[in-house]
Amino acid sequence: MNQAFLARLTSDLASLRDQGLYKSERVLGSPQGAVVHAGDRDVINLCANNYLGLANHPGVRAAAARALDELGYGMASVRFICGTQQIHKTLEARLARYLGSEDVILYSSCFDANGGLFETLLDERDAVISDALNHASIIDGIRLCKAQRYRYANSDMAELEQCLKQAQGARTRLIATDGVFSMDGFIAKLREICDLADRYDALVMVDDSHATGFMGPTGRGTPEHCGVAQRVDIITSTLGKALGGGSGGFVAARREVIEWLRQRSRPYLFSNSIPPVVAAASLAVLDLLENTPQLRAQLYVIGFSYPVVPKGQARIRTQMSAALTREQLAQALAAFEAVGREVGVL
Repeated sequence: MNQAFLARLTSDLASLRDQGLYKSERVLGSPQGAVVHAGDRDVINLCANNYLGLANHPGVRAAAARALDELGYGMASVRFICGTQQIHKTLEARLARYLGSEDVILYSSCFDANGGLFETLLDERDAVISDALNHASIIDGIRLCKAQRYRYANSDMAELEQCLKQAQGARTRLIATDGVFSMDGFIAKLREICDLADRYDALVMVDDSHATGFMGPTGRGTPEHCGVAQRVDIITSTLGKALGGGSGGFVAARREVIEWLRQRSRPYLFSNSIPPVVAAASLAVLDLLENTPQLRAQLYVIGFSYPVVPKGQARIRTQMSAALTREQLAQALAAFEAVGREVGVL
């Protein structure tokens, strides 16, 4: 390999370490949960997206084990060749019913769902208007499409309206936003966004990865939480957070949108189907959500630095889980207080 290239990477990696931006992976010696074994000790876990504590739920594990025995490990194919089992269709129908959508299409991740959404639906005649704090997958997905691009400051409705006015010449205008901006915990102003979309004849797309399963009265996410469940045109989300914490993502929308994505969305057409064990576990999670509403009511950490957040805005993010007890939270708060006083923040 070219030695100058390797030398550049070595120098860049050293620079990351010098700046304190190098990301080390912490190896867990236990299943995901409220308490995990890391290194040589057990620690309270406040940095997983296991919002409902279902990643190691016995019912979810049992469903996965049954599917492994009955349906095998992997599909080794894309969906339209020979990679579709009935369990994939069942999960799509079940997710559509759960979200109140006409149809759903599964992807290997929500990153892929967002990566395959915009270029499939929009071209140079269209416009996409994106919140400045949107997830990297939305940003990358928008970069792949040829639509005119506009960006508005986080949750700034006046700036969003200005973008809509500037884009009025476009054939289709699509507003793209996270439902929950996970780095700051902000909830998108979906009611105001939908009002502007109605006024300017625009579509609304919401990535609800950090809300599906637990936000809203019945866990249907931020559209339900904000009272606009029937006004959001496209929802993308993940099976890898509250819905069991495995892998896989999806798009929920009108039947025509999903049908077109099945025909033209590249990450769908050129990626293996999600394993049947993931589909089976996800169905078990949906059963739990519909039959045990107390999971939603029951509601040490990792520092986030550039490029995950903007330079100069590093922070510690905590992620709550229904698996955590009050005693564990009290212990964590005490630890935050002790460290905060030690470093002079408190």
